[in-house]
Amino acid sequence: MKNKILILGKRGFVASNLLNFLKKKKVYSASINSKNFFLKKKNYLLKFNYIINCSTSEKFILKKYSKKNDLNLKIVKKIISLPSVNFVMLSSRKVYKSKFNITEKGILLPSCQYSKNILRSEIELKKILYKKRLLILRISNLIGYNKPSSKKILKTFVYNFYENIKKGLIMETNHIFKDFLGIDKFSEILLKLTQKKCYGTFNVSLGKKIFIKKIVSWLNFYNKDSYRVAKSKENYNNDCFTLCNKKLMKTISVKNRQIDLKNECLILSRKFFCGKK
Repeated sequence: MKNKILILGKRGFVASNLLNFLKKKKVYSASINSKNFFLKKKNYLLKFNYIINCSTSEKFILKKYSKKNDLNLKIVKKIISLPSVNFVMLSSRKVYKSKFNITEKGILLPSCQYSKNILRSEIELKKILYKKRLLILRISNLIGYNKPSSKKILKTFVYNFYENIKKGLIMETNHIFKDFLGIDKFSEILLKLTQKKCYGTFNVSLGKKIFIKKIVSWLNFYNKDSYRVAKSKENYNNDCFTLCNKKLMKTISVKNRQIDLKNECLILSRKFFCGKK
């Protein structure tokens, strides 16, 4: 059976890019906001074999965990009686203690309220949904086009970079490295996992140490204006980490190279500074 995918979230960074990717690949897909999702009858949901939640709420991000604020849990409870419908949860690398080459069995040490809540959400889902219907993706920093908005709560690295460059400055981050992944590559990986009917928990990342300085040079490639380098603020996210993606790469066949990440960055730079796709 061919994949039929329903995405929760329509305007968000991951949801909008993922939907565009699936449409290009001619995968049967649709997007819907969470409010309308809970109004849908079973017959509608049975059209899909995967539901991917790309939505969250300010309460879930900022406040102490509560089941009433856990959208993942609410979705699973709605589909639990539909055995042909599987669920994809987008988790975060922030559930881990930061270090180099973190495996899926790495130390879980969430440090912010959001990461504590997302880990708790993982645990709650595993309690009630049969494991072969649940796919949890612990994602590194995603690189891709992010529509400007003053209402964003979880701001991506790219969003923050271009907000700063508008002010004519770049943060000094010479010794900081992280793990990045282009949004198109993420979308390709997600599609492959669903096509192979995978389940369980996977790190989704490039799996390589990328210094912030290098990413910045790619994102700033087409910038002809001058800028100044500013010292990073005390609350700047300066933890260094990489995710081990060996489990992922053994499971699916996909090229996941640094040059792909660089190319996505250069496309973004050209779009931002030259107004071209």
